[in-house]
Amino acid sequence: MLNKVELTLSKKLHILFLSKWYPSRVSPTNGDFIQRHAEAVATKHNVTLIHVITDEHLNKPREIIEFKKNDVKTFIIYVSPTKNLILKFFRFLKSYIKIINRIDNFNMVHLNITFPVGLIALYLKWFKKKPYLISEHWSGYQLPLNKSIGYIPKKITKIIVKNASMVCPVSKNLQDNMVNFGLKGNYYPIPNVVNTGHFNILNEPHKKFIITHISGMNNEIKNVEGIINVISKLQHIIPNLKFYLIGDNPKKYAIQLEKIKPNTVKIINQISNSEVAYYLKKSSVFVLFSNYENLPCVILESFACGIPVISTDVGGVSEYFPKDFGYLIKPKDEISLKSSILKIYNNELNFNKYLMHNYAIKNFGVETISEMFSNIYSKILSN
Repeated sequence: MLNKVELTLSKKLHILFLSKWYPSRVSPTNGDFIQRHAEAVATKHNVTLIHVITDEHLNKPREIIEFKKNDVKTFIIYVSPTKNLILKFFRFLKSYIKIINRIDNFNMVHLNITFPVGLIALYLKWFKKKPYLISEHWSGYQLPLNKSIGYIPKKITKIIVKNASMVCPVSKNLQDNMVNFGLKGNYYPIPNVVNTGHFNILNEPHKKFIITHISGMNNEIKNVEGIINVISKLQHIIPNLKFYLIGDNPKKYAIQLEKIKPNTVKIINQISNSEVAYYLKKSSVFVLFSNYENLPCVILESFACGIPVISTDVGGVSEYFPKDFGYLIKPKDEISLKSSILKIYNNELNFNKYLMHNYAIKNFGVETISEMFSNIYSKILSN
């Protein structure tokens, strides 16, 4: 006879995702890693997702967009702007409750980003008896960033974390930062997910040495200017150099890019996940020179494509960065970035594309991550 846990494992559950970040017309790539978590879970369970966001151009109180993509039933609610924070809070609260009341019975809540949407999860636990799990991605719990978190948000976040059945940060480093910040809970890290069928190996010889950087282009976090400084020096050393700068409005670095020959740089605005795979597969090396990170999806996607990575050793990056997959360097260390790129150019890194791809399948593949969440859902619902 099946026990309670086994019965839950064999049952297709209905999971309600509540997400502070998610791709929308306001921000097409924001929280795309959450979207991939939801789509992974949807391979085994029914998933409904709600995301509320302010649209500065909306001329009515609320607009609800409903669609289904990759088996995730999605509600994006756009609300009109207001400078009144109390009014904004109640608009968001009303929008979430309005949609939740339309949803057929669900088993539990999967909360993404603890504050402030976790208040909805708390309400559903206390008044509807629905347990919730937290997936946390935010780098704001790291020092010195966490000093900007106010007293009231911190107190509320503590309550939300304490009442969660499980807290799943994307790295052990993020878990440690949350605990050090005073957030006591039941932790179990689960990394980001990669579609390894989509991000795979392209066995074509490189005619050029292509350095690729993909990010949201926030210089304070990603230090894009530091990468440009290094590329400007390498263009005189590597004759067949090409630099792909991809992300949210990379043209804002036009002045800095004047140091690089125009035919060396390819500037590409925000692109879809499938296009990201296309450019990574063509790359010789992927570079991330961040001052702060947790576990960037694009590093894992590079591994899945068999592309070596040079990254700063920040956040949880080192937790999933095997030897010979690339180089970890200190933040702001442009000398090390330059020398590491040259080592890869000179074939000094002994990496194996197939080993990298298989590592990505085992640790970040859709099947792996969906199974991890399924096991946790089952344990929560069996208690």
